[in-house]
Amino acid sequence: MPPHRLALTVTAALLLALLVLGLSLQLGWRRDSPGKRLARWPHHALFFAVCLGVGLSGVLAGTRGLWLLPALALLLSMPRTKPGRGDHWRRALACALAFGAGLWGAW
Repeated sequence: MPPHRLALTVTAALLLALLVLGLSLQLGWRRDSPGKRLARWPHHALFFAVCLGVGLSGVLAGTRGLWLLPALALLLSMPRTKPGRGDHWRRALACALAFGAGLWGAW
């Protein structure tokens, strides 16, 4: 398997984990205990890993990596949204769709 495909596959798995964790927080399936934010650090760690993975996949894919730029732009704009609000999960869904399109184009 070429390196860019391996990076895309790992990034897709990380993105899926990030989306599942975010969805569980959004729907209240997982709650932090009062005064502690135990679910926040894994969510942020996954977010940074996905950003790094998308960037690395784009570099490894060469010119086909340009398909991943919209996903990377949406990911980098995520901190401008407020967690728990509608714009946060909508942008996360847009990121996933853009990554899916970029995955198809960069594969």
